[in-house]
Amino acid sequence: MHSGYKFCERGLTWIKPSFLWMMYRCGWATKAGQETVLAVEITRDGFEWVLRNACLSSYVRGVHPDRATWQRQLKSVPTRIQWDPERDLHLQPLPYRSLQLGLSGEAARRYADEWTVTIRDVTPLAHEIHTLVRSGNLDSAARLLPQERPYPAADELLPVARPALAGVN
Repeated sequence: MHSGYKFCERGLTWIKPSFLWMMYRCGWATKAGQETVLAVEITRDGFEWVLRNACLSSYVRGVHPDRATWQRQLKSVPTRIQWDPERDLHLQPLPYRSLQLGLSGEAARRYADEWTVTIRDVTPLAHEIHTLVRSGNLDSAARLLPQERPYPAADELLPVARPALAGVN
């Protein structure tokens, strides 16, 4: 499992499995404080633990019984699930969403200490793809993108996430 990550000022570590969403977030590794992009490979067991111990990052009517129940869930789990628009090579939003996972407490500790398999600096790749996009060579840029596929998660791993997708455009 490959992901990008960001240590957030609110104490959450974010896993962003989408390369182009990460490029949107860091401006092709040009935004201040975000000039380095790392690809982090984690264990499948770790990723699935994160999914099993998650709550949506925002209240969704029809998914949660009420706002108070959602707030209690959010405080009791170490992972937040967020869905953001996926991005194209020009970093414009696409009509489908990309998963973001915010880790805190035990989840963040285990991510750093137990689940991380490898960390690679992909900043040069980000810059190379960005140069190709700016020059209009989208086919060459697309060929350099990391291969990303839908995650083959069993239904029981996404009890919180799947219902929320019905309300996501």
